[in-house]
Formats: sequence, C-alpha cells, structure tokens
Amino acid sequence: MPDAQLSQLRRLRLAKDVMDRDWAEPIDLDVLAAHAGYSRYHFVRVFRDVYGQTPGQYLSRRRIERAEDLLRTADLSVTEICMLVGFTSLGSFSSSFKKHTGLTPSEYRARHVGQGSALIPGCYALLWHGSFKGLLERGTEERNFGEAR
Repeated sequence: MPDAQLSQLRRLRLAKDVMDRDWAEPIDLDVLAAHAGYSRYHFVRVFRDVYGQTPGQYLSRRRIERAEDLLRTADLSVTEICMLVGFTSLGSFSSSFKKHTGLTPSEYRARHVGQGSALIPGCYALLWHGSFKGLLERGTEERNFGEAR
C-alpha cells in the first residue's frame, strides 16, 4: 500500500476513534474532519469511500449498538436509553433502531430480556454511564453534526 494511502487511513482512523470513544456525546462534523485533516465535504466523501458509510451513518450505528446492549441489560425506559446513547428525538431513535435491527426498541427488549441474568437497576446503569444531570443537559443540545432535530 502506498504511503499516501496509509497516511489517509491513519488520519481517517483518528476521526473514527473520536466517534468510537465519544459516541454518546454531540460530535461536530467539522471537528471530526479537523481530526483527519480534511475539509468537512472531502472528509465525508473519503470516509464513505473507505468505510462504506458516511460518518453520520457510522455514528448512528455505534449508538444503536450501545442501545441494543442497554435494552438487553439495563432496567431503563426506552426514552432514557435514547438520550443516553446520544439521540435527542425518540422518533428518530426508534426509526433508526428499527432500520438497523428490524425491530422497534420495545420489540427488541421483549425478545431479548430474560435470556440471561436479571436487568441492572436503572440507577446503577445511569451511574455507570453518567449522572442524571448529564442526561438532562444532553437532552437540550443539538445532535448529529450541529443540525437540530
């Protein structure tokens, strides 16, 4: 692989690492592009070429994967999980979740709860993930690359 391609992959990986680490936080596309050393439009184009999806699609998939885990293991409402994983709209969360899994969040929970250990009490899950204050503050911020929902 030529050095230019390796350099491009390393720079894209820096941005992808930000999404993998901070998936529950608001992530701005310009900040991600800056991590990779690209303009926002070139970054989206190159990211899609390399990973087969846009940065927004990748981040949404990461959030849905985390929501799947919480729906299986934590005694939290779907709305609480929606907010914890970085969505601010229950409607967009539910439609994204169904698109990814083929089930609504409630259907997913009904299918997977009870197939293992007892659910983690919601208060412990919130302590692990962050405080109630953080949950409430995130509910008022804009998501998905600075676009209001």
